[in-house]
Amino acid sequence: MRAPKRIIVKLGTGVLTSEGGQLNAGRISSVCREIADLRDRGTEVLVVSSGAVGLGMHALGLSRRPRELTKRQACAAIGQSRLMQVWQEAFSPFNLTAAQVLLTHEDLRARSRFLGVQETLRQIGEYGAVPVINENDTVSAAEIKFGDNDTLSAMVASLVNADLLLILSTAPGLIDLKGTGQVVPIVERITPEIEAMAGGTTSETAVGGMISKLSAAKIANRAGCGVFIASGSEPQIISRLLSGAGPGTFFVPNGLPLEAKKRWIAYFQKPTGTIQVDGRAVDALRKEGRSLLAVGVTGVEGTFAQGEVVNIAGPDGAPFARGKTSLSSTQIRSVLGQKGFEVVHRNELALL
Repeated sequence: MRAPKRIIVKLGTGVLTSEGGQLNAGRISSVCREIADLRDRGTEVLVVSSGAVGLGMHALGLSRRPRELTKRQACAAIGQSRLMQVWQEAFSPFNLTAAQVLLTHEDLRARSRFLGVQETLRQIGEYGAVPVINENDTVSAAEIKFGDNDTLSAMVASLVNADLLLILSTAPGLIDLKGTGQVVPIVERITPEIEAMAGGTTSETAVGGMISKLSAAKIANRAGCGVFIASGSEPQIISRLLSGAGPGTFFVPNGLPLEAKKRWIAYFQKPTGTIQVDGRAVDALRKEGRSLLAVGVTGVEGTFAQGEVVNIAGPDGAPFARGKTSLSSTQIRSVLGQKGFEVVHRNELALL
């Protein structure tokens, strides 16, 4: 494998902590050494680090993840400073500076803020620092959350046009539990059969599981980014994965990545409604690259204004595209099935 220009290393709480919720300083130091070696070879590395809530729980003597949002936010506030202190101490022997970046989904949903985050990360790289990115759990509520750091890492990979995303957790990779019982070494396409292999998590300090990792792999693959899922407890796992010798699962990126604006429409937005279309419209959008016209629209769900991003669903009800509307929900309802009205221009539409 050629030396990648830019990679994202996502580390789960289970990788960063040992039994009892204490930080695994030796493992973090080993990761920092590998990152320093990669930088010496010309590869830019961005870190997505979980662990703030878990560290806050440990500091407060909590054994279970709080159910109340405000209590989780308090744990994050207490743990985040400890998390960054550990990263900086681990990077210092290699003369590297850690740069804290805390994000919510809203920071990437608004186009101006999306571009601002993109430029900030670029400038951090220019200064030679290593971004250590985490969700801003202290202020994140349901409507502005990424949901988990797997999703966040995939969005960051898309944001910075990374070549590779390494998702390191307690999972050794995607395991074929219903078949061989072994780790699947390579996935060329995430099919329903592949998704059926996934499961959630039972950890008291973690969020997500293999389901969220497969979802993240989809997002990153559509951006032309390859994805490794592997165990962060394996020695020198980063260099082993990049050399092709590491245990884990590799998800092959799609051959034709979405252009930047369409990636933003497809994956950085929370749709405010759904436009339902007939089979002819599905073919026109999927096979012919057409704009969506009112003549093919059969229904509208939700209330949204002109210029908002919505899902586009076929006759089976499953969303297959996402786009920025030229008309409001009220206007679309008034012209259902009529000719001469453009609902979503093809340049503002992305297939999922």
